[in-house]
Amino acid sequence: MQIIVCVKQVPDAKDVRLDPKTNTLAREGVESIMNPYDRHALEEAVAIKEQVGGAVTVLTMGPPQAEAVLREAISCGADDGVLVSDRGFAGADTWATSYTLAQAVQSIGPCDLVLCGKQAIDGDTAQVGPGLAQRLQVPFVTCVQKTRSVSKEAIEVERMMDDGYDVVRLPLPALMTVVKDINEPRVASLKGKMKAKKTKIRTLSAEDIGADPQCIGLAGSPTQVVKVFSPEPRGDRRVFAGSVEEQVEQLIECLKPYL
Repeated sequence: MQIIVCVKQVPDAKDVRLDPKTNTLAREGVESIMNPYDRHALEEAVAIKEQVGGAVTVLTMGPPQAEAVLREAISCGADDGVLVSDRGFAGADTWATSYTLAQAVQSIGPCDLVLCGKQAIDGDTAQVGPGLAQRLQVPFVTCVQKTRSVSKEAIEVERMMDDGYDVVRLPLPALMTVVKDINEPRVASLKGKMKAKKTKIRTLSAEDIGADPQCIGLAGSPTQVVKVFSPEPRGDRRVFAGSVEEQVEQLIECLKPYL
């Protein structure tokens, strides 16, 4: 089975801060990591490979330094890594990103299953996975919390719902996005790290994947982020201290004028 996992390099959420001058995310000096949801997608892909055989290719779109997350993925069990990198991709929204990734997936070759994390922690849109499936014209399922069975013809999974879960069976090829409940990502082994260091990462440009210049980057993005800002504090705030009983008394006294 040929499996492709889409991963993204994102700023570490513990260090995210806003530049007060530009009102944009400050990335300089902030550590970049593999998107946490994508770690679980990678682990599930490797587990499926170990169960039914095949190969796992990890794909990312980003600047040259994004190669680091591909090597990390290889150290955790992936077989190959592909970096899609081009200045023309800058400023892409989820629409343009899904188009670019679809072109890359088709350039890599036939695959049976595409896995993505449910969402990226820097955008939180959860749109790229479904958008990619639509571009590839394959069935998809989101928020997968468990893989029940896999064969050459189909995959059966549990999709997380607010009131439980659905059991969904998809014919292959297909795409699925996963949540953190699905597994516990493995730690890279020494052998895996040595393999990752030696592996040659393929780099594909916009021309290599046959991308239309009007469909990538800012040119292909119907939505654009003008600025990001921290909301101004509003209203009076009070912090109650002491035991629960004491805090309740303080709260009652605070609310009396409004009753």
